[in-house]
Amino acid sequence: MYWYEDEVKRLEKDGLKIGFEPETLFYGSSSIRMWTSLYNDFSSIKPVNLGFGGSTLAACVWFFERIMEPYHPKKLIIYAGDNDLGDGRHPEEVFIFFQQLVVKINERFGDLPCYFVSLKPSISRWPKMDQYKYTNNLIESEIVKRDNNWQFIDVFKKMLDTANRPKKEYYLSDGLHLSEKGYQLWKEVIISRIMTNH
Repeated sequence: MYWYEDEVKRLEKDGLKIGFEPETLFYGSSSIRMWTSLYNDFSSIKPVNLGFGGSTLAACVWFFERIMEPYHPKKLIIYAGDNDLGDGRHPEEVFIFFQQLVVKINERFGDLPCYFVSLKPSISRWPKMDQYKYTNNLIESEIVKRDNNWQFIDVFKKMLDTANRPKKEYYLSDGLHLSEKGYQLWKEVIISRIMTNH
């Protein structure tokens, strides 16, 4: 986990500099970190961007206490697990990391409203998409079964075209990270889910 140290230190420093009390924490991998319009897109729910590049769900669990230290949010939105599968981990392992994160969040924040954004389809990782779907199913089933403060936000299906392939316009040229249009879609999906859950 040492290779995340610089990024985690950056988040710790940034946390001390925030001039407002954030209501909504966005936590996870580079899909969160690279969301440059996040503060504008979600200004009504006072967000803070706690994404760190290349992070796995395992890393989100590992660094949870350090990164969350300064915050007392009203809700938490998470996107992670994509890189775990990209690194060759199995869906069951990712699911275990999710369960560990649930425990840590509960210990730190109680029954805070939490939203897990589904793993996205991507062009560059398309050969592994069955694993992505399976991981999403495991996590969504767990959230449904718990029927508590967690909600599952499905972006996977919304990013596919009529042939069930990822829509190119939602991705940068690497076929992995999101384009402006991709973020616009995520914003709409996330906001509509949060608002219907009030």
